[in-house]
Amino acid sequence: MDVTRRSVLKRTLGGAALGALAGCLNEPDETSGTDGGYASFFALWDWATQIAGDEMVFENPVDTGEMGHGWEPDGNLVPEIASSEVFLYLDTPEFAWAQDIVADLERDYEDEIVVVDGLEGMDPYLIPFDGDSESLPEPDHEHGFDPESISRDLFDFYDLRSNDQLGYWHIDHWHGGVPDVPVDDSVPISAAFRDQEERVVPLGPNEEFQFDARLADTAPTDVLDIASHGDSVELIGLETGETEIIFQLRHDGELVYETDAAPMSVDVVAEVDEAGAGVFHDPHVWVDPVLASRVVDTIADGLAEVDPENAELFAENAAAYKERLDEVDQQFEALVENAERDVAVFVAHDSYRYVERRYGFELHTPVGVAPDAAESLEDISDMIDIVEKHDIDTILYDPFETPGEDVLPTAAEMLIENSSATDAEPLSPAEGTTHEWAEQEWGWVEQMEEVNIPSLEKALGAE
Repeated sequence: MDVTRRSVLKRTLGGAALGALAGCLNEPDETSGTDGGYASFFALWDWATQIAGDEMVFENPVDTGEMGHGWEPDGNLVPEIASSEVFLYLDTPEFAWAQDIVADLERDYEDEIVVVDGLEGMDPYLIPFDGDSESLPEPDHEHGFDPESISRDLFDFYDLRSNDQLGYWHIDHWHGGVPDVPVDDSVPISAAFRDQEERVVPLGPNEEFQFDARLADTAPTDVLDIASHGDSVELIGLETGETEIIFQLRHDGELVYETDAAPMSVDVVAEVDEAGAGVFHDPHVWVDPVLASRVVDTIADGLAEVDPENAELFAENAAAYKERLDEVDQQFEALVENAERDVAVFVAHDSYRYVERRYGFELHTPVGVAPDAAESLEDISDMIDIVEKHDIDTILYDPFETPGEDVLPTAAEMLIENSSATDAEPLSPAEGTTHEWAEQEWGWVEQMEEVNIPSLEKALGAE
């Protein structure tokens, strides 16, 4: 459980407060449970509802038809939230209103309420807003590499959770290091090896070259385990302590080079103390089904703290729901495998960067991560160029950024009028729900399967 910006406040049963807000997404039904709480936007509300089952009822204060990102409450929600048992939110300035409520709960209320930050432990996976950090470069699959041509004096290594560079090896020593590895969790590491012409070597189980690692000769064997995947190694925490590892480059399984001149120190810790997203990180982790699974686990742990007697039920419900998230992940993988192109145009704020990074395609957006930014004529011109260059016929738009029901955003209309694109399809960041989707009882999974994946199939030519 995250303790950042939360106090342990004495909680009271909050059934009477639930459903007090007009226009909320869910009115409490007759259930076997009497407890409940609030979630700061649609995705968290849906996941909490799936995990809680009949034991808790959750309220989402964001009106149907609106998205939680950039939303502000009309009145003071603090007393109503304080009278419930649990508040689910993301500790990021992009949901500043929820941060303010948590601060008010800490300051003004003595009764306990459990506050759960869905971004707990997510720091290593977060994408910087500015995009300036060095990312794992694309390999050159067109060139045949001789093992003798590959530089051993210099290579970079990366944390695959965020795709950020951690440091580099130089001749016989390291610059940088790997993050702490939590017990019963793992840290995936990859590397970029180059030849004398600065071409990046493809790595993988089906490639000629593989990235690998081993424990140092004198290192303890009960602290860390290493799983090799060819293109990366997974450092798995077994028990707390310090150990040392040696990275390796292999050619068709045979050792080419290793960093035994200076083994790298790795700490395995009981818990990594991570803060929220912060002002410089993209908060849209909930769009990625793999990262969504981590948020679901965090919510299940939070509900277990509220109601320990039903902890096993919450864990079972979370596990069942994560199987549905795995299915969405597989559908994204199949989509990209069948796609004709890896570029599409998304007329909206840049909410899909985590999905783009995971599955290897690009959604060109006219503005950045903030939902209230407006595109310029130059942005429109750039999108037209991309449409023409990649022969794109379907434009994507955010249904929560339209001027009205069944009305396309102005930028989408301009693209259809001034480019070869002939169609526009919705792509939801799952920050809210529409009246139509709510009537069909669509949750996060249904938005992905019924709306987003079909739209991406059209935009990327994967139908």
